[in-house]
Amino acid sequence: MKFGVITFPGSNCDQDMIYVLETMMGQHVERLWHKDHDLKGCDFIVLPGGFSYGDYLRSGAIAQFSPIMKEVIEFAKNGGYVFGVCNGFQILCEAELLPGTLQHNANRQFICKNVFLRTETSDSLITRNIAEGTVLKIPIAHGEGNYYDSPEAIKKLEENNQVLFRYASESGEVNEASNPNGAVNNIAGICNSSRNVFGMMPHPERAADADLRNEDGRVIFESILAEVMA
Repeated sequence: MKFGVITFPGSNCDQDMIYVLETMMGQHVERLWHKDHDLKGCDFIVLPGGFSYGDYLRSGAIAQFSPIMKEVIEFAKNGGYVFGVCNGFQILCEAELLPGTLQHNANRQFICKNVFLRTETSDSLITRNIAEGTVLKIPIAHGEGNYYDSPEAIKKLEENNQVLFRYASESGEVNEASNPNGAVNNIAGICNSSRNVFGMMPHPERAADADLRNEDGRVIFESILAEVMA
């Protein structure tokens, strides 16, 4: 299994993602640069967190025009697996590989803390090994993580079982108090209708190492490997 992790100007979680995939999960990782024009034979593409191009426009709005994104879009449209975390999620939405948009947090502040996610479905590559209803503790670090789409589009997401995670309490209760950024319906992660493109705001790569005293995010990587290497 060959993973490709893309670095954009302003990426700051690319090395964290590479470390988890290479060191913790024992996978081959190709370092991809935003100006590359090919994906170098990678089987799975990851867009990591950070502040691509300094978030000078909307988060991810400039990165979607990086040369490598032409290849990523084509790869995804042909059924290739693509996973965006935080800024990567924002980029995928801007590139219209995922529906919706990420707005400023409701409190207009940058938020960096551990949150709890309730797993909404096991019917996706990144949640295959996670039982529906499982609560994970995963950190967030964003200023624009407030997921939004029209009521009609959200209804379609729900009906198609494309919502992967919701912000919840430690006991799994989904309510306003457990929503850190104002995301509609507490949505923290989704997939596309073809179920090969995934995005989430929390950072599973920051919760995959016992040295950090939190390995809840590791199950997401284990789900990926269990499915594609079966």
